[in-house]
Amino acid sequence: MAKFVTLFSSSKGNSYYIGSSGQAVLIDAGRSCKQIEQAMMQNNLDMRSVRAIFVTHEHSDHCSGLRVLASRYGINVYASAGTLEGLLADGRLDSRFSADIIESRLSLGDMLIERINTPHDSRESCGYRVTTADGKKAIVATDMGIMLPSVRVAVCACDLAVVESNHDVNMLLSGPYPYPLKRRILSDRGHLSNIACAQELPGFVRAGVKRLVLGHLSQDNNTPDVAFATAMCELTQAGMKQGEDFELSVAPVETNGKAILF
Repeated sequence: MAKFVTLFSSSKGNSYYIGSSGQAVLIDAGRSCKQIEQAMMQNNLDMRSVRAIFVTHEHSDHCSGLRVLASRYGINVYASAGTLEGLLADGRLDSRFSADIIESRLSLGDMLIERINTPHDSRESCGYRVTTADGKKAIVATDMGIMLPSVRVAVCACDLAVVESNHDVNMLLSGPYPYPLKRRILSDRGHLSNIACAQELPGFVRAGVKRLVLGHLSQDNNTPDVAFATAMCELTQAGMKQGEDFELSVAPVETNGKAILF
């Protein structure tokens, strides 16, 4: 059975574990090596099972622990060409591990990893869809200002999907952020709001996505309860029931020791 674990998910750092049958990948390494090691141990996960780290983009909350973690364990790193350029410019790469471009897809052991381009204010951001050894599909689709049709299609083919539900628009507009930052977050290359995310969810459930995880919540402009309620409202209005048609959860800021089997 495939296993998905949120190690970290917020503006402070992001990292997700996806795997089965003793092999896995990490999507992002946005906290320190020590913190990721501790999160893995708390979930009874073996770092030796991690075949590669796939980086979505070069912002620090997605790669701050990358260099030390990959160097310590000799783990290969993959990302888009633009992201690798950004990681190199920021000193995030190291000669002690391999860093390669993923153009569209690659096979890694018994897993297939596919790159899904996303619209974000970085050099060349993307999400990843992972097909595990037993044929289950999971996707991490965060850090995007709008839901592109190509991302929507990729999500619809999955068993589990992490979808960004970054901010409540009213909280953002009335909050302390300076106007340029608010405008950036709300732009088509910013972050997906609660309502923008929620409006996509019924379509995903109709397509067969059973496990929905709300990810990358802002700690200043959102709360887990608000994000969850917004999503549930759209799903309930569509006539769908939690526990029957879907399982909805919010990715914790830090690991809570609960893996999702799918």
